[in-house]
Amino acid sequence: MKSSFFVSTVGKVVAKISRLKGGHGSALPGLVVEKLSPHFLRDVLAKLPRGVVVISGTNGKTTTTKMVVELLRASGLKVFTNPSGSNFTRGVVSSAVVQMKRGKLDADIAVLELDEAHAVHFVREVKPKYCLLLNVLRDQTDRFDVDEAAKLLETVAKKTTTGVVLNRDNPRIAKVAEALDGQEVSYFGHAPSLVRDFPSDEKLSMKKKTSVKDQSVDVELTKLSGSNATYKIDNKGYSVKLQMNGSHNILNGAAALTLARMILGKKSETTKLIAALEKVPPAFGRGEAIEINGQPLELILVKNPSGFRFALASQFKKSAANMIAINNTYADGRDISWLKEVDFGKLSNVAVVSGSCAADVVEVLKNDKVAVELVEPDLRLALSKFLNSEKSRPKQIFCNYSTMLTLRKMLEREAQKS
Repeated sequence: MKSSFFVSTVGKVVAKISRLKGGHGSALPGLVVEKLSPHFLRDVLAKLPRGVVVISGTNGKTTTTKMVVELLRASGLKVFTNPSGSNFTRGVVSSAVVQMKRGKLDADIAVLELDEAHAVHFVREVKPKYCLLLNVLRDQTDRFDVDEAAKLLETVAKKTTTGVVLNRDNPRIAKVAEALDGQEVSYFGHAPSLVRDFPSDEKLSMKKKTSVKDQSVDVELTKLSGSNATYKIDNKGYSVKLQMNGSHNILNGAAALTLARMILGKKSETTKLIAALEKVPPAFGRGEAIEINGQPLELILVKNPSGFRFALASQFKKSAANMIAINNTYADGRDISWLKEVDFGKLSNVAVVSGSCAADVVEVLKNDKVAVELVEPDLRLALSKFLNSEKSRPKQIFCNYSTMLTLRKMLEREAQKS
């Protein structure tokens, strides 16, 4: 049996070589480590005194994980987490290897963002102490449908040993509680008055609505306006101004608070948690505002009809120039027919449409009578033309995962010039 010190040292060397050769080093070290020690991750995480937390769901994993990590750190815990985008098991292994010292992970607790399918693989090897299940929305339907995704997340919850946090207002997630046996269950949700800000898949697809039980919640989002929100906790309202916009991001805050209260105890200092939440910046590419030519440009990640509608309802700025960039790589999901279910009526015009699916985007925009000024599938050329047009106006780019990664790198270079 190889020691964790030897295995982690080999992994560090592999990560360094990968970076020197221009790679990100996120997957290769994990592959090598798993070959050397198949149970490496289980053995390392088992030594953490506060256990392991898994955060999963269709949308919002990255932002919510970032929130939870910051809330726990503000409460004095040392937290290990996987960086944005490394939400596969091998990415977690790679992250652990890089952060280990003398074969040990210097942390009290691990908070891990995991893709639905990979979360199931993970919990079969490592039983989490807590899990947070955010939602099930139709996303990448060529990979699995919503009912299959719900089953995967149910498996994660059943493998969790102590506490499970569920979204009361997402029917498929709320139903997971029925399959649990002995775990503590807490819910987060939004007030009935905010239902228009959170359109369900059933409503978007005109299917029969799945009922939601009248279940009490630990943290409830009661008011919402831009980045300002009010959360009701223990029958008291707490006003918050977050560093990110979007109704979905604000609801993620309720989820993060609920999980933090479960881990730290319900008597944890709420004002301290609220103060920490207000300081959390947007996660990588999720509602980031980058200044270009003296004007803010916001990247808005959209992956499915619900997500795009959320963005148009709560992040869209009428005064800004608009660009839409959509690809259909495996990471995005090959099937982009969901675009037809988005109501683009709020957009009077779009300055630039780009990405490998530019023609599909133009078609749905024309069906909604939205004018398109320029179609340029090449992202580099499209961004250049977008930035050079109407320099005095703020800008916003609606993009899916792969286009967001590419655009963000280009924007960082542009920001350094300006």
